[in-house]
Amino acid sequence: MHFFEKPNNFVQHVAIKVSDLQRSLHYYTNTIGLFIIEQDDKTASLGAKHSTTPLLTLTQIDGATARPHGTTGLYHFALLLPARKHLANIIRFFSEQNVRLGASDHDVSEALYLNDPDGNGIEIYVDRPEEQWTWQNRYVHMTTDPLNVQSIMAEEEGVWTGMPEGTVMGHVHLNVASIAESEAFYTKGLAFDVVTHYGPSALFISTGGYHHHVGLNTWSSEGGTPAPASSVGLANVSFQLDGSEQQQQLIERLTAFGARVEVVENGFNTTDPAGNTLQFRL
Repeated sequence: MHFFEKPNNFVQHVAIKVSDLQRSLHYYTNTIGLFIIEQDDKTASLGAKHSTTPLLTLTQIDGATARPHGTTGLYHFALLLPARKHLANIIRFFSEQNVRLGASDHDVSEALYLNDPDGNGIEIYVDRPEEQWTWQNRYVHMTTDPLNVQSIMAEEEGVWTGMPEGTVMGHVHLNVASIAESEAFYTKGLAFDVVTHYGPSALFISTGGYHHHVGLNTWSSEGGTPAPASSVGLANVSFQLDGSEQQQQLIERLTAFGARVEVVENGFNTTDPAGNTLQFRL
């Protein structure tokens, strides 16, 4: 989990818009296994067991509309479990609850995929040990193969009781309008490293040698515009800053790149070329 410690810039928190807060809370607590940290009439923050650090915030948008096809925004957010046994436990739980899901082996990780009631994408995954990742010419090998569920279930231990202590927001994957523009923004403006391209329409970036803290794709959004503010989907992504010196360096890089920067208490906000709102916090 050292990839989620300073000085790395990692995703700490994702905020999404939903159409019905109570319906979403029921789903995220009863199906996904997150725990409510704070809640009011329109907003709730959720995290892992015994944690006061939010991983996800839900905000109800009155009169919310579906996100239009072809727009930019959230592809999925990804919850990283501490150990493979936890993935086995939640697979057993999903099976018993007849939860519909997808599953893939990415070589660096083993993952499950779901959609919440508003269609927001969710990944729940576990990393393989980093010494098993394959790097060549500074690129990490990633693939999409069938998940070996039988192998995972051999490590089942106990029963699923919700997102375990130590679960983190492993990464976020965004729909963007242009891979080239996004790559320039995230590498030149925000100092992320490219760790692999997945064909011409997907890009994975990180800091500190992780397989990816951010995924970017144009699979259904090439040339697209941001979704309307009234639609469900991504509100913002929050990243952890190392310190005030790094904050100033990134602001200078973004300014030189020509990106919008809004300095706020304890950090700054910016927007990527696809219109996705990014927050950086000390």
